[in-house]
Amino acid sequence: MKKKIIFIVNPISGRHNKNNFPNLVDNYIDKEQYEYDIVYTERANHASDLTMKAIEDGYQYIAAVGGDGTINEVARCLIGREQILVIVPLGSGNGLARHLGLPFKAERHINEVINNGKVYKMDTATINDIPFISIAGIGFDALIADYFAKDGNRGWKTYAKLITEKYPNFIPKEYTLVLDDEKTIQCKPFFVTFANSSQFGYNTEISPKASVQDGLLDVCVFKKPNLIEVPIVATFFLTKQIDKSNFIDIYKAKKIRVIREIEDVVNIDGEALPMSKDITVEINPLSLNILLNK
Repeated sequence: MKKKIIFIVNPISGRHNKNNFPNLVDNYIDKEQYEYDIVYTERANHASDLTMKAIEDGYQYIAAVGGDGTINEVARCLIGREQILVIVPLGSGNGLARHLGLPFKAERHINEVINNGKVYKMDTATINDIPFISIAGIGFDALIADYFAKDGNRGWKTYAKLITEKYPNFIPKEYTLVLDDEKTIQCKPFFVTFANSSQFGYNTEISPKASVQDGLLDVCVFKKPNLIEVPIVATFFLTKQIDKSNFIDIYKAKKIRVIREIEDVVNIDGEALPMSKDITVEINPLSLNILLNK
């Protein structure tokens, strides 16, 4: 019996033209293995609705075709289920796909991953019970995610423009972090990232040693560099050695409580969401089935 796969395509994610995607699937997918369908999202959270319908309709493989936000919408419906997530990275930053080493050319992805891949289990996490798959954070990166969502343009240039505009006047806020109810950290960071995978996207790694299978989150407390230090920080990021710098402290924990002075936005897999002052972040070990390269 053939396996059933559905491709849930976000037509506006990233800067990739997806008009030819159905032809690529038809040309490269192994039709002896699969019967397939392709559907398109039309609004925010539509990918989640389409995923739930796909589960009801008996699809075993559910492919998120887009960026990290699309992946989150699909994956959060599959946590703790037997269905298998397939990531087809056609978004802007594609942070999780880069961490997982997935191919970025659709035809190569279909051949290597969909036709010949292997199912693994990976960790997921929640922030105030809202699932995330790759990265969540507070502080400057959440602010930029919020502005990015409101900007009509996609891509790295938009991120770089927003960072340049907002950086000089950003004032870090005070946080209390409680790790696994044991260790308390008082800090006033540029941002704090809760990393399941290693990077924000665009090959920018915030925690190079993060793993999606270790049952832990990397808690990255990043200090705000002054303007003179920015080129130094950029070099550490470009060489994937930011964890070796003096600008960041990285801790590992299963559960993190965050006490903030005010309500503010959080970054959840690249999407900004308002959230209450107090936050709880928790890992959910090996809770998601995912199809990857062998």
